[in-house]
Amino acid sequence: MGLTIHYSLHADTDSPTKARQLVEQLRQKALDLPFTEVGPVIETGGSSTDLDDVDPTDPNRWLLIQSGQYVERNGRHHRVTPKNVIAFSTWPGQGCEEANFGLALYPTSIEVDGKKIPTELNNWSWSSFCKTQYASNPDCGGVENFLRCHLAVVKLLDHAATFGILKEVSDEGDYYQNRDVPALAKQIGDWNTMVAGWSGRFKDAFGEGIVSEIAKFPNFEHLEAKGQEPTGGAE
Repeated sequence: MGLTIHYSLHADTDSPTKARQLVEQLRQKALDLPFTEVGPVIETGGSSTDLDDVDPTDPNRWLLIQSGQYVERNGRHHRVTPKNVIAFSTWPGQGCEEANFGLALYPTSIEVDGKKIPTELNNWSWSSFCKTQYASNPDCGGVENFLRCHLAVVKLLDHAATFGILKEVSDEGDYYQNRDVPALAKQIGDWNTMVAGWSGRFKDAFGEGIVSEIAKFPNFEHLEAKGQEPTGGAE
């Protein structure tokens, strides 16, 4: 739980060379943005993309997890493991999740219960997300750090759009749609209050074993109390 940017990319090509070129161009743009880290482009395929064969300590494991997509059948969601992945990872900053960007090629069908079902995943595509909320932890730099991280991810998605590979964005902070920084700053305050309030309720219901990222905030108790007010802390 936490304010997140969801996004998907799609390249209208079946050429690995073109896909590689697009991903490398996007990474070059990432290097010009205030990300704390930008990793190299990795290219992998075959069993190397199968999570059962990926070492739990592999630094690219989260990227490979996010490289998978899902198809729904009879109310169940089934993972589609990519055949090929060309991607890179970024770390926007302290407290923020990694933001992974790339393109992957998927099988046209997968087997479920002995039957083949179509994936409807054509050409090179990508679907991922980045939770930016906890970059607002005061120990990580607070709202200023959050804004830097969130806006850097959005700016890279803008670059993806100029390359013609941005398919869809869902920004829970509403910044991608509205480009309103003060409104985003208010949003993160509201989200922190809401999540802290819910965290407190879960802890009361299920005991101290419930651990949440928001509890690491030095002002958590204040946020929790505000979030449990009848108005939920809303002004």
